[in-house]
Amino acid sequence: GLEQATDFNREEAAQFITSYFEKYPKVKQYIEATKQQARDQGYVQTVLGRRRYIPEINSSNRQLREAAERMAINMPVQGTSADIIKLAMISVHREIERRGLESRMILQIHDELVFEVPPREVEEMKSLVVDLMPTALKLSVPLKVDIKVGKNWGEAG
Repeated sequence: GLEQATDFNREEAAQFITSYFEKYPKVKQYIEATKQQARDQGYVQTVLGRRRYIPEINSSNRQLREAAERMAINMPVQGTSADIIKLAMISVHREIERRGLESRMILQIHDELVFEVPPREVEEMKSLVVDLMPTALKLSVPLKVDIKVGKNWGEAG
């Protein structure tokens, strides 16, 4: 995959991956532990306990098994990210209602939220979002929030 996504040849891609795991050995440990958990339990889960069952993880078909391993590796991180954004959405929506604001949450795209905000509420909404989103789920690492403002989504990007 790295070879296809970059200008690396197969040997350069393999060397890059080896160097990466030498520099960040805990990433390799996480990957192996996650694959083993999937093999042993038949599922992986998010930080909040939402499960994804992966029956193909023990398949004798190499392609099916490798695809299942990729799912097992990605799901806990991507699923936890999805859980966090949903919790943040609930928290922000409740606070908008509590304050009686006219601002509206109109769209979620992966880990981004798009709001329609009257000009007089922009500063309050920026503060609200920066305060609430990073606290949606208490983690051992900080969550960072970036805010962009524009008259439309293209302008804010």
